Amino acid sequence: MTSSAATGKAGLAIVIPVFNQLHYTRQCVETLHRAGIADKQIIIINNASTDGTADFLVTHPQIHTVNNPANVGCGPAWTQGAKLSTAEWTVVLNNDVLVPAGCFEGLISFATENNYDIACPALREGEADYDWQTHAAEFMRKMRDVRRENSAHGVGFAVHRRVFAQIGYFNNYGGYEDDDFFRRARQAGFQLATTGRAWLHHFGSVTQKSTKFKVVMTREHRERYRQVVGKNWLQRKIHQLNQSLRGARWRRSELRRWGSTLHERRVGGVIEYR
Repeated sequence: MTSSAATGKAGLAIVIPVFNQLHYTRQCVETLHRAGIADKQIIIINNASTDGTADFLVTHPQIHTVNNPANVGCGPAWTQGAKLSTAEWTVVLNNDVLVPAGCFEGLISFATENNYDIACPALREGEADYDWQTHAAEFMRKMRDVRRENSAHGVGFAVHRRVFAQIGYFNNYGGYEDDDFFRRARQAGFQLATTGRAWLHHFGSVTQKSTKFKVVMTREHRERYRQVVGKNWLQRKIHQLNQSLRGARWRRSELRRWGSTLHERRVGGVIEYR
């Protein structure tokens, strides 16, 4: 395994776990560059990819790279990357995303100005068969004051270093690492939100499917996480219903006022609002 410490420019480091999917990784890095992120700000955890990912990373010697001998899964890879970051803010990012100019500036300014400890960008998911860069600029301008309090997702999220210092890093639950981390952050009193001031295009579950489910998703992991959460079947269903109702309220409110929502999906050229 090879690694090196990373200090983020302007207090920002980007952690990306990968397992194959070189096309997405290359695309993601290219958009990071266009958004003003330097290689030295990027930490890539390569989970034993066999598709040329390691060769690609060699061509970017300033990217801080960890080459794992096996696919350790998403949570352990996130932890490896977060521990390498010495930046004030660490962004944990899927590789199947497109990053527009201004995304991280908007994300960190939103979090800093409003005293959030974990902040997530808005999302549009699906195929990128549209002018996503123009859409991103327009969306972030129109939706900059829209937020979803106490809301977070695992596609991309910025974490202030004080959160890691207090609650630690990511557990390995085979697909529940993000939910578990956000739950522990809330219990510790940290503030979370999703903002329209930042935006990502997300192709959809490519990172999770490759690094999580194929290797570490087991019934044992699910049961272990449920035991930690301490909810029975009925309590889980009530929680899911409450989450759905909260999402519906956000969706109605955002559509009524702005004509868009912080979570969208593009299917066959048609936008689904979530």
